[in-house]
Amino acid sequence: MWRAFFCALGVMLLILGIECLLIDTATLASGVVDEPSQVNSGFYGAATNLAANTRIVRPAEWMPWSLLACGAVILLYALTLNRRWGEG
Repeated sequence: MWRAFFCALGVMLLILGIECLLIDTATLASGVVDEPSQVNSGFYGAATNLAANTRIVRPAEWMPWSLLACGAVILLYALTLNRRWGEG
């Protein structure tokens, strides 16, 4: 069970690190307002409903590399765990 937990944690950190490498900014919205915003257009130019309190996240330059490194170390640790209880 610990092996699966650490594998999942390592893969999650690797995916998050790759995502931080690929994006410049991420806009997080906490709710939806009733009127569509004319400034922000979504998929194929359709107006989107963005909340008034949005948050823009810009990952620092060191963040993707740190997440990738931690994810790789944790994944390598999980793959080298001893299988004591599963073998008979």
